[in-house]
Amino acid sequence: MDPQDVAAYFAPLLRLELSELQQASDDTAESRKSVELDQQSIGRLSRMDAMQNLAMASAVEARRHGRMWAIAAALGRIDTGDFGFCEDCGQPIPFERLSLDPTFLRCVSCQG
Repeated sequence: MDPQDVAAYFAPLLRLELSELQQASDDTAESRKSVELDQQSIGRLSRMDAMQNLAMASAVEARRHGRMWAIAAALGRIDTGDFGFCEDCGQPIPFERLSLDPTFLRCVSCQG
């Protein structure tokens, strides 16, 4: 498969994943809002549980944003014609490796 075909294959998949991640981020925005610490309205354990849920939601969002950044960078490489080439040695990254994760920047040899 030539590099243009590889890019054409992965571009819509990356755009779809980016769209899904953005939608998930929008859908979970409420769960990342600050915890109300009014001791009169909820008990201590409920506050601790709410704070833990907030921390977990924030961690998921951080991972989501990292993936969104990686996808945006891969789409940028598609636009410039650099997609599918190892950033260290310049050789094509095998299609099988990109099938695992199209945001990979290096071939197996250089990654190791």
